[in-house]
Amino acid sequence: MNDADNDTNTVTMAQSIRKASIGLAIFALFTAGIIAVTQTMTAPAIVINEKAFEARLLLSLLPPETQADDILDSAQPFQAAGIENTLLLNVEPEQVFYQVVNEHNQVESIILPVIAPDGYTEGIRLIVGMTNQGIITGVRVTKHKETPGLGDQIELEKSQWILNFDQSSLMNPMETGWKVKKDGGAFDQMTGATITPRAIVKAVYKALLFFEQQQSLLLTPKVTTEEANA
Repeated sequence: MNDADNDTNTVTMAQSIRKASIGLAIFALFTAGIIAVTQTMTAPAIVINEKAFEARLLLSLLPPETQADDILDSAQPFQAAGIENTLLLNVEPEQVFYQVVNEHNQVESIILPVIAPDGYTEGIRLIVGMTNQGIITGVRVTKHKETPGLGDQIELEKSQWILNFDQSSLMNPMETGWKVKKDGGAFDQMTGATITPRAIVKAVYKALLFFEQQQSLLLTPKVTTEEANA
């Protein structure tokens, strides 16, 4: 093979590599475009589904006669209620809590958003329902990334563990009891998982402390637009 043939082969190879590179770049852009379009198209549906899921969870903590619209309409940011310090809940002041108000315009119960920041993978998002006396009506997990088959037992669909908090309060159990049994507390840990339940027990206890500190504001009914303009 002479030098001319070598030059020809080199040029041909370079052209092939260039074409392949251009093809890969076009494919990457096309794929990225499809993903972006898909995310844009599905984003509203995801938000709607998340809201519906949240509404179902909220209602599961309240009396059967409570209507979804009533509880969702009661949402108000902590800062709107005059509550700026939400460090115990690990949430931002602009996040919302919910009130259940009776016919006498008295708040019978509330639902607080809570984040357990020390889960196994990342923060575990919860809602904690309690009466105006600070007695827990229920706890539900709204979002988590705990280990499947172990930490995901915090989901009610997979385990009854989360129901252990029902009817608990700051005094039931006493402060020393707000730990998992492995740490000398009153709450069961899960088979093969301790970090996840430990994080949730701690977060729920902090929610009770938060209620104790802020109950005068939390139990003040939300002022509606009509009432404000009256």
